[in-house]
Amino acid sequence: MKSLFILFLTISFAGNAQWKSYRITSNNDTINCVDKNDLKQGRWSIKIEGLRGEPGRDEEGVFKDGKKEGLWRTYTSMGDLYAIENYRWGNKDGKCQYYNITGIVREESWKAVNPENPYDTIDVYDPVDQNKMHRQIVKMEGSSVKHGTWNFYEDGLIKRSENYFLDKRQDLFKPGLAEGEVASDTKAAKAAVKTKPKEVMEFEKKVGKKKVKVIDGTTF
Repeated sequence: MKSLFILFLTISFAGNAQWKSYRITSNNDTINCVDKNDLKQGRWSIKIEGLRGEPGRDEEGVFKDGKKEGLWRTYTSMGDLYAIENYRWGNKDGKCQYYNITGIVREESWKAVNPENPYDTIDVYDPVDQNKMHRQIVKMEGSSVKHGTWNFYEDGLIKRSENYFLDKRQDLFKPGLAEGEVASDTKAAKAAVKTKPKEVMEFEKKVGKKKVKVIDGTTF
């Protein structure tokens, strides 16, 4: 038994020797690791206290070489889901969703910019034949650019949609659209049924239409 205990300590020490600092959870998981180069690595849980009227929050996700990577979740101080964001190279990438007590309020779409290589190959419409596309190498500015469809919700329904192509709004001038015609997904959003579901109406009677502040598209 004594030899097994010593073996366990040896394995634990070897596994954590690479870290300058770390935390052990109640489940004996190693989190919040900082390597010898002072870079955050692996799974992290971060508690951010409220400041200057801003509410506190808790963040959970993964760091890679000191930068956020992959899926990150943010919760309010009460434990309610606040945001689901995706990161690459420490920048927002892909779908990011934001919530309040009634459900989703906004869905964003981002494209991360590689800080070591800001050039990317993308599909663009042919300037002569708008039914054709070709690949083009472009240089992107900033850390993340709006790219794709952004949806804005109310009572669980899409109330408005916006389309972006490398940070440029596309709704009113997508290739192939007649003058004054809006993008099809914006049409769909406008045509969405505005009648509130019975469950939503019952929920509002119980809690009222309480306005809850949500985070914007800026990074933390």
